[in-house]
Amino acid sequence: MTVKRQYMPRYVLRNKTVLITGAAGGIGAASARALHARGANTVLVGRNADSVATLAREIGGERVLHMSVDVTDKEALDDAVARTVERFGALDIVFANAGIAPDRVATIATIDPEVFERIVEVDLLGVWRTVRAALPQIIAARGHVLVTSSTYAFINGVVNAPYAASKAAVEQFARALRVELRLHDATAGVLYPGWVDTKMICSAFGGDDIVTRMREVAFPTPLAGAIPAHAVARRVVTGIERRSARITVPRRWQPISALRGIINPLTDARLRRDRLFLALLRECETTATRNSAPRGVCDSRSRPHRDGQVGPS
Repeated sequence: MTVKRQYMPRYVLRNKTVLITGAAGGIGAASARALHARGANTVLVGRNADSVATLAREIGGERVLHMSVDVTDKEALDDAVARTVERFGALDIVFANAGIAPDRVATIATIDPEVFERIVEVDLLGVWRTVRAALPQIIAARGHVLVTSSTYAFINGVVNAPYAASKAAVEQFARALRVELRLHDATAGVLYPGWVDTKMICSAFGGDDIVTRMREVAFPTPLAGAIPAHAVARRVVTGIERRSARITVPRRWQPISALRGIINPLTDARLRRDRLFLALLRECETTATRNSAPRGVCDSRSRPHRDGQVGPS
């Protein structure tokens, strides 16, 4: 029996309205620029009012709205959606992109419980609250939802467990949503970035000696390099236009995702046997236990923030 692939015409972005959380920098800012260039009205949402205001001035024009919103605040998100509809008449696309990672990597045994729970609060529940606030408008417009997961959805999250767990959960959330939205002729997709050249990966690229060496040991050369945020943004635009279920960038991560049921047990076993990696892991845990600052150039406070991460975005 042959299953026909459903044809879906290109989703034209001109005059569509897109709300982007985590819009102040990195993937969010680059995507905002790219989507605006395609003719979309762009709503820039971020915690730092000055940062989103600066980006709005840079993009310029009447098709930009910016606001300071914490994605853990349901009422603020509801208000952001209402202001968007008041300004542009509709909300067609929501890009739930905001996320944080720990300043200082740690094992599950040594991480501050408040840090762990704060990351889950923002990276998982923040996505849920963002999408839920926007969903009535998305359904009415037969629009599109995009959520930022990570290649951490299908690779081992050693020393970055709260981030990895949240990103795996976000993937499952969006997969379920895509099927459910079929009832309303709307769509949802997942963005899986690998290493992206932003402040978030500072610790793994020289900012912390131990973390950098762990990355070098754990990841083979083809998977260890970083790409610029604007390269991710180009794929975001194409993915939304195609209403893609999955956007994996760079594409070299796609086989890892497709074969995760085979590759994951092998990589987990390899990390458990690798003496150098285990030595680095022990040093990392000892450092976390002593509450010492990471070595290198990255700012390292004990609370989580958006600019420090050990693994792919």
